[in-house]
Amino acid sequence: MRPVGILGGMGPEATILLMQKVLGAVQARDDADHIPLIVHQNPQVPSRIAALIEGQGADPGPALAQMARDLQAAGAAALAMPCNTAHHYADTVRAASTLPFLDMLALSAETLQAAGATRIGMLASPATRLTGVFDAPFAAHRLTPVWLQDEAALLAIIRAVKAGEGADTLRPRLAACGAALRAQGADHLLVACTELSLMTDALGEHGPVTDTLDCLVRAITAFAQGDSAAQ
Repeated sequence: MRPVGILGGMGPEATILLMQKVLGAVQARDDADHIPLIVHQNPQVPSRIAALIEGQGADPGPALAQMARDLQAAGAAALAMPCNTAHHYADTVRAASTLPFLDMLALSAETLQAAGATRIGMLASPATRLTGVFDAPFAAHRLTPVWLQDEAALLAIIRAVKAGEGADTLRPRLAACGAALRAQGADHLLVACTELSLMTDALGEHGPVTDTLDCLVRAITAFAQGDSAAQ
């Protein structure tokens, strides 16, 4: 088994959810059958929303680069980052270490194309649209993003999760966002914010749904177990 280093804390609950999903992805008979993770749970990474949407606050890049170096020094064999918006800094992370980087956005685009999706309803932070982090992987797989006309509603849900509001009160609001994307012509929904990954069960009535976090979990599991295609 090869250990995977996790650039975590963005947000903390999403990182814990990733760990739970990786745990559940393995048919284990003993502790040693599970995937080794080295988790850098760092909620002190400067806010991506503040930096990319509001244009204020510290640059998250240096903190992410240091986390990558720390994880390599700790013995990680690859890096993964369970935050869609933070992939704006993916090149910074790649440059900071010699380890392979499991790119959650590229992995998700591959999964969507394989599922026959074409128009992708984006349940994501507005920062992902403003920075264009999905543009290249979507273009490479002939996918068209569909963005909510009222992005403020979705951003409010994301902020509420970070503030500790219970998922039960937020699920109906997320479901409404999913319905709105369907009405705008999306044929497949993409949960592209790991705060929203905590509530994907709210979207079952709105057709096919892919969660970027699940795509990353599959890649982490494959890499750790020695699948060369996952490198």
